[in-house]
Amino acid sequence: MITRRHFVGGGVAGSIAPPLIAQGPPARDPAGDFPITARGRAFLDTAYIGPMSTRAQRAAADFARAKAERPLEVGELLRGAERVRAKFARLINASPDEIGLLFSTAEGENVIAAGLDLRPGDNVVIDDLHYDTEFVLYRALERTRGIELRVARNRGGAAGVAAFAPLVDRRTRLLSVAWVSHRNGFRHDMRALADLAHAHGALLYADAIQAVGAIAIDVHATGVDSLCAGSYKWLFAGWGVAPFFVRREVIERLRLDRYGEMHASGAPETGFTIDPSARRFDYSSRAFGEVHVLDAALDHLAAIGIDRIEAHGVGLAHRLHAGAERLGLRCATPAGNRAPIVAIALPGPEDAAKAAFAVAGVEATVRAGHVRLAPAIFNTDADVDRAIEVLGRLARS
Repeated sequence: MITRRHFVGGGVAGSIAPPLIAQGPPARDPAGDFPITARGRAFLDTAYIGPMSTRAQRAAADFARAKAERPLEVGELLRGAERVRAKFARLINASPDEIGLLFSTAEGENVIAAGLDLRPGDNVVIDDLHYDTEFVLYRALERTRGIELRVARNRGGAAGVAAFAPLVDRRTRLLSVAWVSHRNGFRHDMRALADLAHAHGALLYADAIQAVGAIAIDVHATGVDSLCAGSYKWLFAGWGVAPFFVRREVIERLRLDRYGEMHASGAPETGFTIDPSARRFDYSSRAFGEVHVLDAALDHLAAIGIDRIEAHGVGLAHRLHAGAERLGLRCATPAGNRAPIVAIALPGPEDAAKAAFAVAGVEATVRAGHVRLAPAIFNTDADVDRAIEVLGRLARS
């Protein structure tokens, strides 16, 4: 009987996975690694969709060429997934055995919610800076499972532990937050939230799509029990693969709600066992081409250094915040926030703002009466100053 273990152990010639470090170190000026900076564009919208680096672009082409020119073996594909698992684990200070590979951050939250086997009378606590998926998911579970969703309200763009504490009790099963909010970039104090959750026997989950790759993360120092991070924003890869961390002590507390051949070993008809590590969440074939791209993207981030990436992005975000305040504009992002996302209230109509940013060659997200600007490792002071100039013109018009 062929098993997943057989595939992983199998060998083939001509692996698709290139040793990407052999391509050389990142450019001294990281803008040189990202084609999106060409032709004078000031791309300040990584919080929406991050661009690919040249490395990641080449990896995508390598995979497509390999699939076109020869059959791909499951063993080599799974070994590529193991490389990504290990590299992602290093990025967040976890063990590879604590990393699963899902398809999206929405799937991560659904896996947690299903795994906790929520019962009538249980409650889940989130905040109003969270992503829309959480509202949809837990409101649906209110109707179908009889749970209660409790929502902490932000004050001045921040939702500290004091906003959550009155809502947490002995029936709280889960606190769920966006580590960095997509709405205004607010960065949660995860250690404080973990202590609050654990004091009541609850778990802490983070949607980390706006955090991993943008800021330094240590899952064990912060006490977070689980997180999921999509790869198409600050990891600068593609869609369809979402690394999923579950703390070792929590893995077996989560009931599986889906099964397949990829996490089972032994005879499928009678004697199989399910992997006890976080690989148990990898129940099916995954988007192996996107895994291959993420492999290259993680190498690129590691070569630059996450501390350097965070310092650069946060520094530019503070420059944006200060520039907006000088113009008398209201920032929805708290001052001193340590994340590379800033949301600023628009001084006029959204259509006028969109047109002004487009004419200036500045790409940003304009919606709900705000502009959200998200500087990344390839952005410069000049990019930020150009965005501030646009805001100044809008304020004066």
